[in-house]
Amino acid sequence: MAEVYVMKVRIKFSKEGPVKFVGHLDTMRYFQKALRRAELPVAFSGGYSPHMIMSFAVPLGVGMESLGDYFDLEMAEDMPTAEIAARLEEQMAEGMHIVSVRKVEDGKAGKAMALVAAADYLVEFRPGKEPSIDWKSRVKEFLAQPEIKVTKQTKRSEKEIDLRPNIYKMEVRNNGFFYMLASASSNYTKPELVTNTFFKWLGEELPEFAFTVKRLEMYADQGENASPRFVTLESLGEEIE
Repeated sequence: MAEVYVMKVRIKFSKEGPVKFVGHLDTMRYFQKALRRAELPVAFSGGYSPHMIMSFAVPLGVGMESLGDYFDLEMAEDMPTAEIAARLEEQMAEGMHIVSVRKVEDGKAGKAMALVAAADYLVEFRPGKEPSIDWKSRVKEFLAQPEIKVTKQTKRSEKEIDLRPNIYKMEVRNNGFFYMLASASSNYTKPELVTNTFFKWLGEELPEFAFTVKRLEMYADQGENASPRFVTLESLGEEIE
């Protein structure tokens, strides 16, 4: 029989350094073990193989760092969010950090995975890999195009898509870019694709591993009538004592 959950929490965490090479499934297993070690009253599913009831937002690519990743967790008991954060933080390995814990309601906050509409990224060139051409002055011209057509490889085929509606922000930051990109399941846009497309438009082919990518934050869209209003997943919850 499944445990009836009393409280749902949204946990925001960062992932930096060597742990960026730990894949999504291993990250899930890591947190399951950390939750057990922290002795938190986590709710479990029913059936012959009960498991923790948790849901991660958009998976992070291997080799990518993040300052703002999330998962939702169902608890079998009420508990102050600060205590959950402190007990879980004690179990974190180097490079992993619990940023915040918020209580969320099903109706308003939904599931983290289904909510994600956009994400912020920082792309930085590795030492010696930044192109020598004048690329920084061309970003506005690139974005002024009515369409930015690219061929996207899927599991079964290739299809042509227009990237332009999926680029909410693209700004030069030092030796790289700051992006806000569409991140829903229907229009998920990788910063690597936008960066490579931009330089191909300039006639420049970037070498392999030319830049690093760090995810900064993830957002839900609380707007109406096709007018987006992005809010962080964290802001949809509240701290409780």
